[in-house]
Amino acid sequence: MDDEILSAACVRKSYSLGRRRLDVLRGVDFVAHRGEFVALRGASGAGKSTLLHLLGGLDRPDSGTIRVCGSDLGTLSTSALTAFRNLRVGFIFQAYHLLPELDAVENAALPARMARMPAKMAKAKAEELLHRVGLAERFGHRPYELSGGEQQRVAIARCLINDPELILADEPTGNLDTKTGAEIIEVLLALRADRGTTLVIATHDPKIAARAGRVVEVVDGLVA
Repeated sequence: MDDEILSAACVRKSYSLGRRRLDVLRGVDFVAHRGEFVALRGASGAGKSTLLHLLGGLDRPDSGTIRVCGSDLGTLSTSALTAFRNLRVGFIFQAYHLLPELDAVENAALPARMARMPAKMAKAKAEELLHRVGLAERFGHRPYELSGGEQQRVAIARCLINDPELILADEPTGNLDTKTGAEIIEVLLALRADRGTTLVIATHDPKIAARAGRVVEVVDGLVA
């Protein structure tokens, strides 16, 4: 379909653990449409995180095809895939992955600087996004000076800095208390509504899944 922003066909992924082979994904088919909010649910070890990493080009499948924004990820070189991820896909993780030596503005601006956006423009855009996620008073703070919820807000600003068409979030509220987690989801949904961005979230939280337009269950490496 023309509005498909993301599709996976018969995707398989395994890992070797010593002499043991672990089949994490066993032929997954998945589609997301532009502007959609999809929740991925499943038990720990079902393959949700692995699927998200493959969909975003952070890892490559053993077999199968993944297309994002019209590009077949399997045909891209490593350098082209890195550039594609930086410009077209935004990632939010349970662990915030902020650089401890950088302040909030510098962390949020990092993907833009990697994309060679002029420093002054990247700083202004990072400050605008941090303001939108409620961190106008935290521009100069480093990660150790921020709460978990504030660090996740910086991660959201960083995710949005290059205006991605697709956001992939892996348990983005997993390290947060219930109230803060709910606030983070509200921030994400407001930004998605404003920008028309496609949002795919892997979560154990039934309250988050209830907000999604569609829920996809991952069971034993397959989409149920």
